[in-house]
Amino acid sequence: MSAGETSAIPSGSSAPAKAPQKTLVPTNTVLTPEGHQVRARIDPTLTVADVVKQLVLNLKLDEPPTNFALRSDMDELVTNDNMRKMIKGKANLKLVKSPKREARDIAHKLSERDDKNLKFSLFSLQKHIKEEDFAHEFINSGGVMYLVETIYATHGNTLAYALTAMQNLMELDYGWDTLDEHFIYKVVQILSSPQSLINVCRPATAILKKFVEADPANTLSAGSTSSPVVIPPGSVDRYGFTIVFEQMRKQRGLLETVISRLGSADTAMALHSMMLINSLLAHAKEDRWEEFVTELEKLNIRKAVVRLMASHTMEDLSSSILDFQANIIRITNRKKMTMVEPSVEPGHAAALKFIWLNSKLEEEKDELGQTLKWRKLGFESEDVTAGFHDVGVLGLECLRSFVQSNPEFSKLVYEQLSRPQERRCPIARASNEVVELLSEHWAIFAPGYSTSTAFQPFFLDFARVHALATHFFIRMWTESGAATDSNASRDDFNRIVALVRSQIKVALRDENTRSWNEVERDFLDSEYRAVRDRQMKELELEDDLLSKVPVRNLKKKLYKESFEFVRQQRIQCLLQGAWFMNGVPVGSSGSKESSRRPARPWRFMRIDNGLRYLHYVDSAVKFPVRAGLEDLPERIDISAISEVATGTCAPPAHLHDGPAPGEASPLSFSLLNAHAGSLADQIAPDASRWADWTDGLNMVRPDAGHVASQETAGFVDALTDIGLKIQLLNLSGEMVDIPSGLSAGQPPRDQDFFFADFA
Repeated sequence: MSAGETSAIPSGSSAPAKAPQKTLVPTNTVLTPEGHQVRARIDPTLTVADVVKQLVLNLKLDEPPTNFALRSDMDELVTNDNMRKMIKGKANLKLVKSPKREARDIAHKLSERDDKNLKFSLFSLQKHIKEEDFAHEFINSGGVMYLVETIYATHGNTLAYALTAMQNLMELDYGWDTLDEHFIYKVVQILSSPQSLINVCRPATAILKKFVEADPANTLSAGSTSSPVVIPPGSVDRYGFTIVFEQMRKQRGLLETVISRLGSADTAMALHSMMLINSLLAHAKEDRWEEFVTELEKLNIRKAVVRLMASHTMEDLSSSILDFQANIIRITNRKKMTMVEPSVEPGHAAALKFIWLNSKLEEEKDELGQTLKWRKLGFESEDVTAGFHDVGVLGLECLRSFVQSNPEFSKLVYEQLSRPQERRCPIARASNEVVELLSEHWAIFAPGYSTSTAFQPFFLDFARVHALATHFFIRMWTESGAATDSNASRDDFNRIVALVRSQIKVALRDENTRSWNEVERDFLDSEYRAVRDRQMKELELEDDLLSKVPVRNLKKKLYKESFEFVRQQRIQCLLQGAWFMNGVPVGSSGSKESSRRPARPWRFMRIDNGLRYLHYVDSAVKFPVRAGLEDLPERIDISAISEVATGTCAPPAHLHDGPAPGEASPLSFSLLNAHAGSLADQIAPDASRWADWTDGLNMVRPDAGHVASQETAGFVDALTDIGLKIQLLNLSGEMVDIPSGLSAGQPPRDQDFFFADFA
């Protein structure tokens, strides 16, 4: 068929008997299945099915219209939603196989495994699998099984195409529940090989992450109880951390290879690796938690992330690094809450043995004939479980690290023992107190989410900062001439604690911009008199009551409650929904800007009760949206959001109000996917709505947990301070003395006890 001109008009239309001789300018060029170009006038009021039917009739094709579809020259499927925009933009179109027919053909070609056609078929598959009709037909045609077989049998770029197709398939919430442990192990093998190509590792990493997050626990709705989850047949929510970790354990070197890729020159590869580590940390199960975290620590994951902080160039990495910080806060808090039990845990016993052997002390008997061992190191009793009661395993690990980093630890101990007992610095107590001070500084008492909106490289080097601060504590004890009076020992200890708290605030200020050398200099070179003078000035500005241990513990409790309150408020905002302006990504220009300019300026978004999908509708005008999801036909999978990036887009030109044209609005945010780019570009109506949604979306993402806005962090701090002042009003009003420490006594050793009622 030669190039010509045709039209797609309603089949019932009729033309006048004597039409004027006028050449009509065609609106679109359509490429036929035979490879010819025809110019077609397309009526934008028709459905796509009617347009295809008219084209097939006019081109006199032998096959039924249902076998065909229209695509743009960029291979985007023409639908009823986007056809008007394509016609108006005079897009070049192609009359091609329908998605269902294409899916059947590709599934068949995969089954034949013809090397000549395989790569091209996979290349098409990775693009079309995102289309619902195509995906449904591909799955029903046994395509998933053929794709798995292809992944087992290929390598190089062909394998990369196959894995990318599988990654895109797994963005659907159906169709891949037949993937078994053998396939997961195959993905693990691909990832663990240092020889695997970058374009192979990227989709393989994303696939493993998807398996980790396909956890039955994630199917629980917000606010539901922890009752057993029933997974319906055919559901993809049946995998999770445990299944993936079992396959990871079979392949040595996987985690080491993934961590090494954090330093990859390919920033997308670094991002995928960071996101996989975050997902594993966020979904680690109780029975494998310690094993997994211990292995990560041995591989120096923290140092790798600190290096990434200094070298990252892609905006997506900022969010992933903050997610990692939030996960490490959860880990640190858990260690702090875990009791030291040397009689039960061999690792605890080994750490205590290491500390004792490096002290080079001998066990003795005191004047009462009791064992004198741990008290020599500064514990208040020989019961080390009680000694680490407030700092748990975190305190034990920090003391062990302090000993290991100090070759002259035994000399330090002997120096204290050579003094009169009342003048000795209790090294173990000092170490534990520094753990408490650092936990307070970095808000480690919050088990949920982190309110830090900036990188914290020194926090990720917790043990090293602890060692510096502990040395500072001991030096301040000596330089201050502490405990010259035996009755003043406890008061002197608290006085040094106050000095160390003050110095920690100074040394760790502006953490994301200061160098490690500056931190060392602040701890090593500061003189007692200067530190004391500064701390006295600070006391004039704040109430000494706030430094008391019981008050600090109360503040921790209130902080947790405040954070959970703000978190629930943010989630409630997502559940209620809100209107946003559709933004234009900054940096777009020319034709690219036109393609990204929103067809409708307004979008209403609302999250479902299960916190799994963000439902939305685009509209030319705002309208009253009913409760529920009936008015919101489109949706975004929350698990597909890799980052909530801020300051990313500008208002459309015709709605411009605020920043200069093309300049990003401070109230804008984008929902980014590591593979597909931006899923949504929105501009909030005000700063409060912006903070509600950016932090709310971060809080519901499966592998996230950080706060992005200063407003949310400020709310948590403000609520904590207000609650603390209310709690202390009666006490401070009556000038009741609050002791610095309270002894809770030993916990019950069995369950044979009850709580007495006191009137």
